[in-house]
This record gives sequence, structure tokens and C-alpha cells, in this order.
Amino acid sequence: MILSIREATIADCPVIVRFNSKLAEETEHKTLDQDLLTRGVEALLRDPSKGVYYLAIGDGSVVGQMMITYEWSDWRNGTFWWIQSVYVENAARGSGVFRALFDYVHTLATSRTDVCGLRLYVERGNDRAKRTYDRHGMYLSHYEMFEMDFVMPGDSHS
Repeated sequence: MILSIREATIADCPVIVRFNSKLAEETEHKTLDQDLLTRGVEALLRDPSKGVYYLAIGDGSVVGQMMITYEWSDWRNGTFWWIQSVYVENAARGSGVFRALFDYVHTLATSRTDVCGLRLYVERGNDRAKRTYDRHGMYLSHYEMFEMDFVMPGDSHS
């Protein structure tokens, strides 16, 4: 499969929502509120300061996605790019879609002087993803993640 990578536009919202829904079901066994998810995807697509989605296109359709968000590091005087919402269609898995997305983002990040690194978090039990990230030169950080999740209007915790 010949792949190309491009930045998502607002017209891509439906496919991104569908991929994010599948991602939540497959990795965390969660069913996402479609209205809330749609508003969240639209918010990012309309506001580049929130992040960007990159889409992998193969055989004329979207076969994968990767979202990048930003974290300022005062220690490094630079920005970490967080890799999030990675999804590859079942039929396209194993055909280099993740590699194409990762290589594209890695090349973009390393070409800039304001980006100090790439980070991501992964579900503890997602060993397949961990092996994939390891093969691409990422390594387990010494940090552990803590969170405090607030219920947003129209949201519910599942």
C-alpha cells in the first residue's frame, strides 16, 4: 500500500470520531459519548494551539491517525510533542501505517528547534503498542502518570 500523510481538516472530523471510538473500545473497553467526542475533535481541528491530527491515506481513504498535543518544558526551554489518539484500521495493520505516521511526525519534530522531544502514554496492558513504540526508538520513561479527572458538562465517567 502506498501511503501519504497529511494534516487533518474539519472535513475529516467524522473519520477521526469513528477512529477514536474504535480506539477507546479496543484499548480501554469504553464507549465514548459521540456528541462529546465530536465536539472535542472539532475543537482541536478549529484551534491549532490545542494540537493537530495527522492522517495516513492509503488507496484513497484514511487508514490511520495520530494526534499531537503540546507540553511546554521550562527545564528544556522547549516543547514536547505528545503522541495521542493513534489508530490504524484493522485491515491496514502491519502494512507500515504507524511507521509512516511516526516517521512523518519524528521528521517534523526534529526539523524544528523549539521541539525538545516526543512523548506518549500507553495503556498498561497494551503490550503490542509498547513493542511497537520500542521498535521506533521510544523507551519507558522513569515517570509515572497521575491524574485527577474532572467531569465536564455533558460528560460521564465510564
